[in-house]
Order: sequence, then structure tokens, then C-alpha cells
Amino acid sequence: MAARPDYEQAGELKMGQVGIANLRVRTLDVARLGEEMRERVERAPNLFARAAVVVDFGGLSQLPDAAAARALLDALRGAGVLPVALAYGTREIEALAAALGLPLLAKFRAQYESAGRDSAPSAPAVVAEDAPVAPAAPAASASAVSRMHATPVRSGQQVYAQGRDLVVAASVGAGAEVIADGSVHVYGPLRGRALAGAQGDEKARIFCREFHAELVAIAGRYKVIEEVPRELRGKAVQVWLEDDSLRMAELT
Repeated sequence: MAARPDYEQAGELKMGQVGIANLRVRTLDVARLGEEMRERVERAPNLFARAAVVVDFGGLSQLPDAAAARALLDALRGAGVLPVALAYGTREIEALAAALGLPLLAKFRAQYESAGRDSAPSAPAVVAEDAPVAPAAPAASASAVSRMHATPVRSGQQVYAQGRDLVVAASVGAGAEVIADGSVHVYGPLRGRALAGAQGDEKARIFCREFHAELVAIAGRYKVIEEVPRELRGKAVQVWLEDDSLRMAELT
């Protein structure tokens, strides 16, 4: 079944800083939400099958009761993902989380809602060391001083540049993850995941010399390899955010 365009979706899925997906519920339609999640899992099972998902009810005008919330959690589990927490800490949501027996991640949403703010980013988790013509690349968005990583990032490894750009002067292997609050530059093959603008910077970009990425994301908006035009695979590519959509083009 073909996925609906994003503006019609009942739930907006964004990737969090440490690989946890955040499902912000726009419309409390349990059947639709379960169907949409099942479609995502079927399109990219290596990324989403049994993935940890934080459920965010902060976009609803009325919080669901415990019975409706449990029905949604069951639908998500049936679709192939694992709801692990609720997001955003109002007292009502905190009470709902307690009733459901789930933890509350009060600061999770701030990772993609802080674009344009001057406040410092919150502390990260500890980690290991159809495209239009692309516009000119802007200056580094997070800091003039980038974090340099000179060795290959191998499967299972994660490299994070807090408050600045990340430059990887080597390859990023399948199953590896590179993350930056600013832009991500990979001067080699990119086969894992690359997440730029991890704290919500929508001006961040991703650049790579050879594109094979499993997933790319900027300020939470993401694409998986199945959604990337075939003519861009294996090419030098840049990725940027425009009109709330992820854009990709070959670097020339």
C-alpha cells in the first residue's frame, strides 16, 4: 500500500538524537497510525523493525484517556515497533505515563523544536568517539570549529559533534551513525546514518562524497535509502531542508 503524502498523515515521525524515533500524534486515529507505522516498517525494516519509539501527544488539543492510549500502543506494537516512553512533561501527560507504566522523556521534543533559539542545547547522551538544483552551501551553522574524525566509523559506532559541525575524513560503515548539531561532512562513502541539526537547526546540511546512506535526517526530517532517487546513489550528494521537506542533489 502506498504511503500517504506527509500532510495527510495522522502521525509525524522524526528521528531523535540517539536513534530513537519520536511519533508526534497529529490525529488520534489508532487504525491510521498503526497502518502508517506498518508501512514505514515494511519500507525500511532494517531501520524501523522493533525500533524504539517515543509517543508524543503534545500536538493534540485533548489528551487521550488511558484506554485510548493503550489501544495506540498495542497498534504500534502490532505494526512492528516498540513504544518505550511518552514525550513532553505536562502534569496530565505525566499522569498518563504513570497509568500506562511508561517513562516520561520531558526534553525529547526540544531536540527538533529549538530551531532559531539562542539558548544552549541540552546535554546529549554519552556517545563514542525529486531534487531541485541545490543552492549554494551556507557557512557552518553551529560553530566555526568543527569536530574532526579521521578514522572510519564502523558498524555499531556513533560519533556526535555537540554544538558544531562534524567532519569525517574517512568512511561511515553500514550500521554506524554520525550526528552533529551543525552540518555533517563525510569525505568518503556514507553507508550508515547521518543526522544533522540534531538540536533543531534547520540550516544544517549533510555532504558526502559517495552516497549509500541507510538514513539521512536534518532537524528530525528524514529519508531512508528506499526514498532516495537511484541516480543519486553512489554520487557526491548534499542534503538540505527546504519548506519543511528534505531535498537532495548531486554535488558538482
